[in-house]
Amino acid sequence: MKKTGVLLIQLGTPDSPKVSDVRRYLTEFLNDPRVIDLPWLGRKLLVNGIIVPFRAPKSAKVYKELWEMSNNESPLLTYTESKKKLLQARLEGENVTVHMAMRYQNPSMEKVLDEMRRANYEKIIILPLFPQYASASGGSAIDKAMRIIRKWWVIPEISIISDFYEHEAYIDAVVERSKEFNIKNYDKVMFSYHGLPDRHVDKVYDDGLCEDQPCETEINQKNRFCYKAQCYATTRLIAEKIGLSEGDYTVAFQSRLDKKWLTPFSDKVIEEWGHEGAKKILVFSPAFVADCLETLVEIGVEYQEDFEKVGGEKVQLVPSTNDHPRFIDCLEDLIRKRL
Repeated sequence: MKKTGVLLIQLGTPDSPKVSDVRRYLTEFLNDPRVIDLPWLGRKLLVNGIIVPFRAPKSAKVYKELWEMSNNESPLLTYTESKKKLLQARLEGENVTVHMAMRYQNPSMEKVLDEMRRANYEKIIILPLFPQYASASGGSAIDKAMRIIRKWWVIPEISIISDFYEHEAYIDAVVERSKEFNIKNYDKVMFSYHGLPDRHVDKVYDDGLCEDQPCETEINQKNRFCYKAQCYATTRLIAEKIGLSEGDYTVAFQSRLDKKWLTPFSDKVIEEWGHEGAKKILVFSPAFVADCLETLVEIGVEYQEDFEKVGGEKVQLVPSTNDHPRFIDCLEDLIRKRL
């Protein structure tokens, strides 16, 4: 078997909740042209002159809250490191070494890929830890990896895994997490995915727009790489396994920056449910394979507070797959198929 290096890539995290570290993280993250797809000068002025200076202090407070509820460390980093170790254990004796890097900040892709270059692998497998493909997440991670690798004098065989939104073991891991709760005890069930600007999904199509496709009901050859279509496909697979019919749940999108993002908006749906008299809501977050700011704080804390304001009682987050054995099964299968 070829000497193989596996690179797991997660989004990223500040080194600490300090304003300076959060500012550094946001500056790198938001200056990515695949995240804010504006012309260079406009993006620099917007991000460095407006967004980061105002957002960093506010975000630092939220990250501090996240750290305090996660043993004073980043849960995203902790769970990603755990995945790396558990996957490595599964691949012992296979001449495979698993590495982990963050798209933004540390451990940096530059440092980790340089370690992989020095290891003289015959093959490198790149696996961004984003089940549903989006240019702003998996696309950006793959793009940066290839920009680094293309400068190498010796480029080994490269295999890229761009998504795994329908992998059975990934779906099973989400389902297993949901078994911690009795779904019948909840008035509403939501599948909340990270939002994207409408223009990001529209760019998937050479002709027409995302709204012209049946993304809510099917995956076809044209919308195969549409983030929205993959989110709905993941939801249908999970719902089928836990016995939910289409009318039993709602798909929504969180973490929006403005109105021209994928709808419906998770926070608005929860607010509407509260006004309608719902008391208990169960929320899945399948786009996140490690609990993080968006799950533990945005859903677990902020949505809870908003729901209580409109008469609700409990917003229950289904934990992410994290290092669940069935999710490690998913990663192992994805890698073994490419060895």
